[in-house]
Amino acid sequence: MQWSLEQLRQFVTTAEQGSISAAARHLGKAQSAVSTALSLLEADLGVELFTRSGRSAQLSEAGRVLLMEARELLRQAQELEQRAQSLAAGDDASLSLALDEALPYTAIRTLIREISDRFPQLELTLLNGTAAEVAGYVEQQRAEIAFHYDRETVHDCFDQRHISTVPQGIFVASGHPLLQDQPVSRKDLMQYRQLVMHTDGDEEPTYSTRLWHSDSFYSIAEMVADDVGWAILPLNVATDDSYPKPLKQVHCPSLVLPLLSVRMLWLQGQALNPTARWVEKRFAELLKRPV
Repeated sequence: MQWSLEQLRQFVTTAEQGSISAAARHLGKAQSAVSTALSLLEADLGVELFTRSGRSAQLSEAGRVLLMEARELLRQAQELEQRAQSLAAGDDASLSLALDEALPYTAIRTLIREISDRFPQLELTLLNGTAAEVAGYVEQQRAEIAFHYDRETVHDCFDQRHISTVPQGIFVASGHPLLQDQPVSRKDLMQYRQLVMHTDGDEEPTYSTRLWHSDSFYSIAEMVADDVGWAILPLNVATDDSYPKPLKQVHCPSLVLPLLSVRMLWLQGQALNPTARWVEKRFAELLKRPV
């Protein structure tokens, strides 16, 4: 087939304008040039696109079907041109990003929306998991960068940078005995099962002799909601409204909890591209907003 994108553009414009003369004026071309282009397109496709009567050009049955295809091809051609221009200007073609599932969802949602607006031609791959899993995605080179809670010492293969912090607190299910007389002491906490965040090679401090372990903050929060025990959780995880029972914060003045550090990981020796650097800077800004 010898038809061109320009012929398709004239076909679509004629269909939208309702006549060859109107299409010619819209395109800034001679009427005869548009008429010739349409005739050549019809000859090449082997179908009649318009039923011509007087000055109007009405779409034939075949023309109505092919109009949709022509519009889609023109859209794809425009997207190809924009992508090529973006690459020619030095923009990154793709980014693979791994995210700790327990990071503040509002910040993540805003980040993804802004990536879409700022880098419309970017091919983005998102991977989600626990803190250990997203580090593994970088090590396996499935992700170029990862953001997760700083829970353990990372392997030598990684480079890392602290970007922000998230507050945490002690939480129980509504109706738990620890809520009856606040503030509580460490001795009070010892009476009940503690649900502990556990990752390979690292575990948070424990204050009870009865312990359950999990590698997921959300799994722990769900167990807290089911009244299995109490836990130290990031505020954004504890205040999620998807649990069967709301989680309530317990105040223990003798237990001062540090802010949870959020860090970015990437492979040692790998240069961060401009898009990754922008994502790092913007995500750090978003995490500073109130949880």
